[in-house]
Amino acid sequence: MSKRKSTVGPDPTAPSSAKESRFGWLFDPNLITVVLGSLAIVFAGGLIQVSYGAYSMTFAQAWAAVFNPNVVFNPQAWDAFLLGETMPEMSTESLIVWNIRLPRVFVAALVGMNLGVSGAIFQAVTRNELASPFILGVSSGAGLMILLTLVVFGSLTAFLPLIAALGGAGAFLIVYVIAWKNGTSPVRLVLAGVIVGTVFGSLQTALFFFADDIGVVQSAIAWTTGSLTGTDWEQVRLVLPWSFVVVLLSVAGSRQMNVMLLGEQTAKSLGMSIEKVRFALSGVAVLAAAASIAVAGIVGFVGLIVPHMVRNLVGSDSKKLIIGCLFVGPALMVGADVGARLALSPTQIPVGIVTGLLGGPYFLYLMRKQENMGEI
Repeated sequence: MSKRKSTVGPDPTAPSSAKESRFGWLFDPNLITVVLGSLAIVFAGGLIQVSYGAYSMTFAQAWAAVFNPNVVFNPQAWDAFLLGETMPEMSTESLIVWNIRLPRVFVAALVGMNLGVSGAIFQAVTRNELASPFILGVSSGAGLMILLTLVVFGSLTAFLPLIAALGGAGAFLIVYVIAWKNGTSPVRLVLAGVIVGTVFGSLQTALFFFADDIGVVQSAIAWTTGSLTGTDWEQVRLVLPWSFVVVLLSVAGSRQMNVMLLGEQTAKSLGMSIEKVRFALSGVAVLAAAASIAVAGIVGFVGLIVPHMVRNLVGSDSKKLIIGCLFVGPALMVGADVGARLALSPTQIPVGIVTGLLGGPYFLYLMRKQENMGEI
C-alpha cells in the first residue's frame, strides 16, 4: 500500500517568497523611473549651480572641483563640512564650489525632500488632497514667529531657526486643539488650519507696520517667501539629522497611512487607534516642515504639489508615495532654485516665488483635469 506524500510542514520556499512579496513594490517600474529621473534632475541642477557665480570659472574648472579626489576622499574635509572642524587647504576653485555653491544644492535637496514627505503625510492623515504644511497652519506659525523675532526681538535672531521650528509646531498644536471634539476629523483639521493660517497671516502683515529698518523688512520678506541665498554647511548640519529621522519615521509609518486612507471606521475595525496614529504621523510631518522652514523659510506649494505629482506617477500606495516624494521633492526644489538664481542673473529672487509660479499653474491643471478633487 503506497503512502501518500505528506504536505504538512513549512514550505522551504515560503520565507523567500514572502520576503519578495513584501519588498516587491520597490521594483515597480514606475517608481524606479521616478527615482532615476529625479536623481538625474538633481545631478544636472547641481552641476549648473556650481558653474555660475561671482567668481568666474569655466564649466570644466567647476566640475573638476566637484569631483576633486583630494576633497571627495578627504576625511578631514568631510569633518569640516559635517562637523564644523577646521577646513583643510584646497584650491580656490574647490573652496568656492564645496564651501559656497554645493551647500546650497544640498540644502535645496533636503528642504524639498522634507516638504514633499510632510505634504504626503498631512494628505494621508486628513484624507484630503488639498492638505499641506501651509494649509494646516504650520508655515503661518513659523512665519509669524520669524517676523516677531526680526521686528520686536532683534537680539534673538541667532536663534531664528529654532524659533521658526517652535512656531510651526505650536501652530499645529493650536490647530489640533481647535479641531478636537471627542476626537478629530479630517474636515475639522483642514478648517482649523485655514482659520489659524488666516489669523496668523493677518498678524504677519500687521507686524510689517512696526518695522523701522527697511533691511529688517527685506530680511523678513526673504524668510516668509522662502530663500536659499547665503546658505552654507551650517544649514546642512542643522537640517540633516532631522531629515534622517523624518525619512525613517515616514517610511515606518507608511503602512499606517495606507490603513487610514481606508476610512476611520475600517481603520478602527482593524484595531488601529486613530487619534494616536494621526497625532504621531502629524508630529513627523510637523518635524519635516519645521526643519525646512528653519533653514529656508516658508517655501510655498512644494508640500502640496509634490505628493500630487508622485501619486499621478506611482499610484496612491503610501510606501511608493513616500519613496517617490523623497526624490521628486529634491528634484523640484533644486530645479526651482536654479531658476531662482539664474533667471534674472545677477539678481537672485527667492526660491519660494519660483515654486509658487510653478505650483499655481500645475495645481490649476490638476483641478481642471480631475472631476472630484479634495478627499483622497
